[in-house]
Amino acid sequence: MPTNVETKRTLGEVPDLLITDLDQWFSVMDAVTCRNNAGGPLMQTANKIVAKVIGAGKEYKAGDTVITALQASSVDLRSGELTLIIGPSGSGKTTLLSLLGCVIYPSFGEVWIDGIKVNELNEKNLAQIRLKKIGFVFQKFNLIAPLTALENVMMPLILQGVNENEAKTKAIAALEKVGMGDRMRNLSNDLSGGQQQRVAIARALVTDPEMMLCDEPTASLDIKSVAIVMNELKLLAKQGKAVAVVTHDTRLTPFADRIIYVIDGGISDKPIDEEIAQK
Repeated sequence: MPTNVETKRTLGEVPDLLITDLDQWFSVMDAVTCRNNAGGPLMQTANKIVAKVIGAGKEYKAGDTVITALQASSVDLRSGELTLIIGPSGSGKTTLLSLLGCVIYPSFGEVWIDGIKVNELNEKNLAQIRLKKIGFVFQKFNLIAPLTALENVMMPLILQGVNENEAKTKAIAALEKVGMGDRMRNLSNDLSGGQQQRVAIARALVTDPEMMLCDEPTASLDIKSVAIVMNELKLLAKQGKAVAVVTHDTRLTPFADRIIYVIDGGISDKPIDEEIAQK
């Protein structure tokens, strides 16, 4: 098993409070036990390995120069855990996420998704894995402006060939899960940044993927929205998803079950200085 991670304590959801500072939010979360809608503890699931890279890395050639975006790395993502991937800009953290998300092929090493070695799969098969097994959440939300929140969340299901009525039912359930049921008819431009990101999370989870990959999902949000979005992701992990969040913001570490540090194209088990991580 990879050892380049740091285990963090379990945190939970909190009542709807007016939070003005992330440190205040974290102190409240430390004092509250995570509960489900019925008021009982959330059920823990076995930590199944959903995705892993084994000695995998990525290189690019520019003329006679070889640029190493990610050195040989081994790490896994497990169900029921929220994993932070922390590093400064250009460190290789997004390259690692792209390997796990089957967006790029490794230059060497192996990538496994749900027991499938993806190295030699063609683009069509990779696209099917992304569509069916992985949910993506992006910094800029990537919602389709002419569509309502409901229509945006329905889109992955429509691409899978699900009929419209079933897609609508599942999309409504996903929006309600992230507290956006009352905004499903709104156009994306009529929503706040935090609301748009929650719609994006609903879109990512509507196909019920085992893994959710989030690239700087809080970078464009205000303090209160950061706390809400991270709490939603934490809750999804507690419900059995493998959730990975790429960030440079070390203030998010209290939400993590595990932390992977990436710097200069390599993975480290040592925390990165906050000033370095935020560059």
